[in-house]
Amino acid sequence: MNSRILLTISMLVALVVTAVSAYWLGGRASAPVASQGEPVHTEKTALYWYDPMAPDQHFDKPGKSPFMDMQLVPKYADADDSSAIRVSPSTRQNLGVRTAMVEIGTLASSLRVPGSILWNQRDSHEISARVDGVVEKLYVRATYERVRKGQSLAEIIAPAWNAAAQEYLAIAALQSTDARALRDAARNRLRVLGMDDAQIAGLRRGGRGVVMHAPADGVVTALAIREGQRVQIGMPLMTINGLDTVWAEAAIPQAQSIGIRQEMTVDARTSAFPGEVFAGKVESLLADVDSGTRTQRARIVLDNPDHRLAPGMFVDLQFTAKTRAAHPLIPDSALIATGNDARVIVESPSGGFLPVRVVVGNSSAGQTEILEGLKGDERIVVSGQFLIDSEASLSGMLDRLAEPQNVSPMQHDAHEGHEMPIDREEPSGHPAPLKNDPHADHDRHEDSAMSEPKAKDSQP
Repeated sequence: MNSRILLTISMLVALVVTAVSAYWLGGRASAPVASQGEPVHTEKTALYWYDPMAPDQHFDKPGKSPFMDMQLVPKYADADDSSAIRVSPSTRQNLGVRTAMVEIGTLASSLRVPGSILWNQRDSHEISARVDGVVEKLYVRATYERVRKGQSLAEIIAPAWNAAAQEYLAIAALQSTDARALRDAARNRLRVLGMDDAQIAGLRRGGRGVVMHAPADGVVTALAIREGQRVQIGMPLMTINGLDTVWAEAAIPQAQSIGIRQEMTVDARTSAFPGEVFAGKVESLLADVDSGTRTQRARIVLDNPDHRLAPGMFVDLQFTAKTRAAHPLIPDSALIATGNDARVIVESPSGGFLPVRVVVGNSSAGQTEILEGLKGDERIVVSGQFLIDSEASLSGMLDRLAEPQNVSPMQHDAHEGHEMPIDREEPSGHPAPLKNDPHADHDRHEDSAMSEPKAKDSQP
């Protein structure tokens, strides 16, 4: 009996010794092996704590955020600080992230704005009194009457005209050399008084007054005299506007007025004549910007066949620009515009995302020119980019964006297997961080990666 008890105790002791030895050997094998000269870090050390809704404010200890009803988040030193934001495939699908290739092309420079028809003031004729007189007879009695070139407008009796006319007729019958010189002087005096050659030739037919004729075809747009009225020298009598061409004025938005050039082709359409197109050209872009609407007026000269276009008509104007230089083109939806700059989210070959600052040009037909920042053939995010941009803002990535360059924003490192950002200049007044220094990121925001949520109630 005693021998059996001793044997049982010996076996229990052996089992305990074996278990302790195995536990000690296993813990020794799982302990990290530090290389010579490198300390072993068994726990991460927080550099500071911050509120994700206000990442610029740093705190030296954990606790509740003074801004939001939430706990502060620690920021850890990470020697492998990758610039690209990672999004898992499932999260990418949940966010609805779509991408498109950047294409090199010419932006379709087509602008369509409303306009209104005006008189062409360069084709306007003002008829005024050259001498004091009385309107003996008025042949045009109402405004907007159409007149033809050479048509009689009014007959005016003027003492100055009568005296000069009698002098001219008296000298005209003489044939001497001195008489011919006097006749030429009398003719010039009649011309200075406002008579043309046709009126001077009609003096021989007699009559009390001098008839005034229309200088061109057009419409009488202003009539300031009546029959029997006394007129004084310099007094405007009537205005005749031509109708061969008319003006069309359009209000061009300030952002698009830079594309309007002189002699640019313009097509005009009006509901009064469906299906017809009136051709014209830009005469000038007026040096006046409306302070209320921030628009600039463009003056277009339109051909007016058959004189059908009349002032006051509403027209639809389509501007066609000349060929422009080729630039990278992106969809308007891909652009993230703020008050200070504009940027896009570029996808790297390995699937990461990086914000890139760009300089934009003109926009038309749903596309925008990129003058600097992209070179073409990059893949950019066109849907869901605002969520990625928010993550980049929280991680401080936007603070490290360089000025736009006309080069590719990323270079793929085949050896490391991740995206390496191109060399960027640090903002003035801040020294560049030391390479491979895990504590150089104290004054930066956390570079975090968006990954698939583990809990069911987590939101991407």
